[in-house]
Amino acid sequence: MTLERVSIVVPNLVQHLMVTGYGSFTPCFLVFVVFWLTYTSSITKLEIYYRTKEDFMHFITFSRKMGTNGTEISRQVAEKLGYHFYDTAAIENAAREMGFLEDVKEIDEKVPSLFQRLFSHKPAIELDRLNSVVYELAGRGDAVFLGRGGQILLRDFNCALHIRVTASLEKRIQNLIERGMHREAASKAIEDSDHERSSFIRFAFKVDWDDHELYDLVLNMDKLTVKLAVETILTMARSDEIKACSVDAMKSLGMMSLQSRAEAALIEAGLTYGPAGTYIQIQVEEPGKVLLTGRVDSDVTKKRAQEIVHKVKGVGSVDNRIMIAPADRHA
Repeated sequence: MTLERVSIVVPNLVQHLMVTGYGSFTPCFLVFVVFWLTYTSSITKLEIYYRTKEDFMHFITFSRKMGTNGTEISRQVAEKLGYHFYDTAAIENAAREMGFLEDVKEIDEKVPSLFQRLFSHKPAIELDRLNSVVYELAGRGDAVFLGRGGQILLRDFNCALHIRVTASLEKRIQNLIERGMHREAASKAIEDSDHERSSFIRFAFKVDWDDHELYDLVLNMDKLTVKLAVETILTMARSDEIKACSVDAMKSLGMMSLQSRAEAALIEAGLTYGPAGTYIQIQVEEPGKVLLTGRVDSDVTKKRAQEIVHKVKGVGSVDNRIMIAPADRHA
């Protein structure tokens, strides 16, 4: 439910009370009268501004190392706050709804091979589509994201709280042993997981996974229980310092998701970068409205770009300002 307005503002309300003889009563009694009159329809159009739960949107992102109980902590936080919980299964379900399941499964926290990165646009397409899924889910309201670079994708939103869950290597090994793994297997699994996740973040976002400046709170689980970690995060999440998302911020998420989908469509069609410096850029300045700029070598390519983008789900109109400049074949 969005911001609702039920109309007479305070001056008109006071005037109404004075006229009806209620002006001499105490403020508490006047409040009672307002609601009583509203209930009995004595005031036909009372303008009260209020916000419902859905107006206060927040996001919490979790980055965790294997063996730290980070997954359990994030799940409990989502449950206690009543937020949507987006782990691997939930992200893939959303990707399936959007038609991107295979792309997301291929890139999800995994680094493409060197050959793919050098000679294929497929990793860029898959990454754009994964990002669009995260933005789309964030736009649906209160959410907890587990992994997938949420701490970077949502870092410009004041309504996002970014949590890092870590622990010493020995503590992590012991946690996995308690789950039934042998020490050697636990050590190898942790090494492989750390390498895979840190490499994915560096490939996708060009940042260091262990950079503490990416996070609002870093929890070292060597001395903390899951319960205490959850309570600490809940205290932060419910504090006044963690602001709610504005309407504009929520709108921006939808626009960012649309831009990622449109970029992926152009990359897949081989149109983002062409011969001798030709290129196409995409901007989404309003929901559903896409602006195309850049330079291509023919009117055919310009029209094709517009047709491809127009077919992307969520695109309502395309403002095609691409310039035509035949490629310099001697460049």
